[in-house]
Amino acid sequence: MNIFDLFKPEVIAAYWKETVSNRIPYLGEILFPNDKKSGLDLAWITGNDGLPVSLMPSAFDAKATFRDRPGMSKTETEMPFFREGAMLKEKDRQKLLMLQENSGPYVEEIIRRYLDDAARLIEGAAVARERMRMALLFPTAVTPKPGISIVANGVSYVYDYDPNSTWAAQHYIPLSGNASWDNPATADPFAQIETLKQQINNDSGETITTLIMNSVTFNKLVKIDAIKNRFLTTSGLAVGYLTGNEVTRVINDVNKVRIAIYDKQYKDESGNTAKFVPDNYVAFVPEGTLGKTWFGTTPEEADLLAGVNHDVAIIDTGVAVLRTVQEHPVLLNTFVSQIALPSYERMPGVGLMKVA
Repeated sequence: MNIFDLFKPEVIAAYWKETVSNRIPYLGEILFPNDKKSGLDLAWITGNDGLPVSLMPSAFDAKATFRDRPGMSKTETEMPFFREGAMLKEKDRQKLLMLQENSGPYVEEIIRRYLDDAARLIEGAAVARERMRMALLFPTAVTPKPGISIVANGVSYVYDYDPNSTWAAQHYIPLSGNASWDNPATADPFAQIETLKQQINNDSGETITTLIMNSVTFNKLVKIDAIKNRFLTTSGLAVGYLTGNEVTRVINDVNKVRIAIYDKQYKDESGNTAKFVPDNYVAFVPEGTLGKTWFGTTPEEADLLAGVNHDVAIIDTGVAVLRTVQEHPVLLNTFVSQIALPSYERMPGVGLMKVA
């Protein structure tokens, strides 16, 4: 058996598919489904054209007036490139050779450990995409602007999805003082949710159906007196603490929205644990997808996929897995790369509330 055959890209791809089938999917994979195009360039159209405009009256035998196109903007940019590698060293290979004639779970565990190195790179590619998608849903600047900032390894990618700074005026509400969810006796989430829902509907014509938050934020909602009082009014039951299901039911009854709690975390480039959804923020989203996660064509796919001297596999629509064998010293290198960036066509129909 050639040890290197255990780590071919197609084997890694199969191992990744087995692994990913057991994990909870990223929320952004649903809101921004994958798609693919050639090259690096990406363009999409956004505009506040959700509300229909009544047809202009006209006299008989008169020429029709021409309607101006609703305010629309075309965004064009170059997608970011991500690439990282893992190495199987000569000493590691010797360990595998010693185990080659053995069998049992210990051998499988050693092989699985090396496959995990490549799987972690692929998972890292998925994390990079989710960070970008959640950055669009949860801009946390004092005056929030949906955008993406990636600064690491001497490379800087900055994308401004709201160059005219108009989004926050109708799509963002910061709560403070007695309105804050940190003040359960005075906060009124029913009115606050309805206010932002209406602002978004007036501006874009979109109907908000889902509120996205993490557990820290949701637990503040659970403690608010207005929620408890509404539950008492509708159920006739006096309770000191509501369950999560009871709170979501009350919010749905009053505001006609679902609550999605998203607590997935990741480690950034410095090894620090971070949350995809920040504490004290709630994203307001309409039904359906909000944009797409676009993949470009990596150099590995464009130049090496059809080559006879290289092993390349494409997974997750556009993630390239490349295996190379270095002859001196003898090293097995696995590289994972992607060119990816989300588009955000329905940004005018999404809102954000800072609740504390």
